[in-house]
Amino acid sequence: MPEPREQLRLLLAFALQLQLPVAAWRLPGTEHAQLCLSFSAESALTGLPPALTPEAPAGFAFFPFRDSDHNPALFLPADIYWTAEAPDQLLLDSTDSRASQLLAFLATEHAELPEPLPWHQSTQPLPHTTSQSEYYHLVETGVEAIRSGEVVKVVSSRAARRPLPAGFDALRAFGELCSRYQRAFVSLISAPGAGTWLGASPEVLAEIDEQGIFRTMALAGTQPLAPGSLPHHAIWRQKEIEEQALVARYIVSCFKQLRLREYDETGPRTVVAGQLLHLRTDFAVNLRQVPFPTLGTDMLRLLHPTSAVGGMPRQAALNFLLAHEGYDRAYYSGFLGPVNLPHAGVSRLFVNLRCLQLRPQEAVLYAGTGLTADSDPAREWQETEMKLSTIGAILR
Repeated sequence: MPEPREQLRLLLAFALQLQLPVAAWRLPGTEHAQLCLSFSAESALTGLPPALTPEAPAGFAFFPFRDSDHNPALFLPADIYWTAEAPDQLLLDSTDSRASQLLAFLATEHAELPEPLPWHQSTQPLPHTTSQSEYYHLVETGVEAIRSGEVVKVVSSRAARRPLPAGFDALRAFGELCSRYQRAFVSLISAPGAGTWLGASPEVLAEIDEQGIFRTMALAGTQPLAPGSLPHHAIWRQKEIEEQALVARYIVSCFKQLRLREYDETGPRTVVAGQLLHLRTDFAVNLRQVPFPTLGTDMLRLLHPTSAVGGMPRQAALNFLLAHEGYDRAYYSGFLGPVNLPHAGVSRLFVNLRCLQLRPQEAVLYAGTGLTADSDPAREWQETEMKLSTIGAILR
């Protein structure tokens, strides 16, 4: 068998050759890439959030910020599952004829594989890219809405376009992101219609581990990591402390809606994500000790989109963004991750931050900032520039 890195390329090439959706990822703090491939592009589309229970189908979720005909929610059933940790143990749906096709494909020499691979392209037009003056106006409008009481907090964002360097290879970039951002969830998703997305997200949306512990987090506030400094040296402004506290209180309110009181809260503390620092509070619930078997599913539906990417009150903030943000976020600030993989009961979903979408000659990058009554347009613009540089580093 080929070595794991080449196996990963072959599996991706097979999916792209047959126009099938495929996702590769690397979990935070781990070394091994994993892959999920679905045999049916059509049945991969679903408008419902995935169920986070052991009985639910295994696969990979890729959900937009706002579900629409243009950017549908995707769930890729795990017809093929592969991990570099055990590269010779390919799990596949043996009832589908394409399973035998894949085995034959892997057993064949492929000296002439296209380089780079022919990734799926988006069928949607390019999003509007916000100028600096337009973003300043958006921030000013958001601050006015907060001061008038229309919203308590709003998270503004923008898209930016960057040319692809000559010979850019998304799989090589995926490997570079894995090396650069050990603590992030690194992903490469390619699906008909949705196109191809790369990302390195620091934020857990909902997670259930092997011990049956449900986790989520409140992540907000951003500043650069100064050379030679340590995270605990960070000094946070009142604006950033308040922004993070709002997100944490929203998670607590979701627990209260479900009448859950048995949860652990840790933080806030300063954490590193690439060359950036954030404030984070962690929440955990032992599902084996509380009578809430569907807690993960229920919390996922309450949390998405979180106040960390939309604002508060939730619906008022989303209405503000729809009226004023001026572009379609698509899958940026949606969520993604494996469900019931590598085995039933284990799911890890992340907010799709620090991401880009590949186009034929360029990449579309996304970044946002949380606004409060004290937000300054120039500082908010600079924060988006810092965040764009995190994912944009692989385009140099």
